[in-house]
Amino acid sequence: MKFDVKYILGIAILLFSTGMSAQFYVGLQSGIANLQSDLKGTKSGNELGGALKAGYIYLLTDHIGIGSGVEFAQYKQKAFLTLGSATLTNFEVDASGSAFVYNVTTANYREEQTLQAIQIPLYLQYKRNINKGVDFNFRAGVKYFLPVNYKIESSASSVRGIGYYPDVNLSIDNLPEYGFGTQNNYSGTGEYQTKGVLMSTFELGFTFEMGEKNSLYAAMFLDTGYGSVIDQKQNESYIGYNPTAVNDRKANGLYSTDKNATIKPVAFGLTFGLNFL
Repeated sequence: MKFDVKYILGIAILLFSTGMSAQFYVGLQSGIANLQSDLKGTKSGNELGGALKAGYIYLLTDHIGIGSGVEFAQYKQKAFLTLGSATLTNFEVDASGSAFVYNVTTANYREEQTLQAIQIPLYLQYKRNINKGVDFNFRAGVKYFLPVNYKIESSASSVRGIGYYPDVNLSIDNLPEYGFGTQNNYSGTGEYQTKGVLMSTFELGFTFEMGEKNSLYAAMFLDTGYGSVIDQKQNESYIGYNPTAVNDRKANGLYSTDKNATIKPVAFGLTFGLNFL
C-alpha cells in the first residue's frame, strides 16, 4: 500500500511540474456514494454524495493523456441492524478492573454516517473527435482515497446493557450506577478510526467545445474501493459501556463490532467539468 501511494503521488507531482502541452479542469461529481459492508446482521441505505475536483491532463498525443489532480468527496448513508431488535455481545472491563461479557440490546437502532475524504486520481484518458466540436472521452485509472473524518450519529428508542461475569456466573441487568440497565430515547455521536485505500475509477463521456481554449465535459463515472477504510485493533460494542451510568454511552458504531469487516467506498453517477487549455 505504501509503495502504491508514493507512486501515485510521485507521478501526480511530476505531471503538475511539467510545462509541456496540458489541459486543466475543474468540476464536480454527483450521484450515489455509500460504504459497502460485508458485516453480517447490518444493512444500509443509499444516499446522494458528491465531490469537487480540479486537475491536470498531460497530453501525450492528440488522443492519449495522463491525468491527475485532487478531489474533495463526501459520502453519506444510514445504517441499521437487519432485525429491528437485536443483541450484540462484546467483552468489557468495569471500574474495578474486572472483565465481563457485555450484552447490548437496542430497539429501532439507526446510524447516520458522514464520511469526508481527499481523493488523488491518476488515470489514462483516451479522446477522439466524433463530430465538429464534440469529442468522445474514456478515462480509467486509480485513486488514493484518504478519509478526513468519518462521523456517526446514533439513535435508538431504547438501549439495554447487561453484564455477565462468567467467573462467578453472575448476570447484572439493573444496576445503573455501574452502567447496567435500560435507557430510553438514546442518542450519541462518535467517529470511526480510518485509513487510506486504493480505488479504481472509470469515466465515459463527451467534451463539447465552447471556445478556442475551453470546453464543457460531461460523463458517467464509477469509483470502487479496495480494502477497508476502518482501522481498529479490536472489536468494540456498537454502543459503548459507561462504568458509572446508563446514560452518556459512546456511539462506537456498528462497523466497530468486527475489526476484520471490509467497509469500502463505492460511488457512481455523473461528472460535469470545465476544461481549460
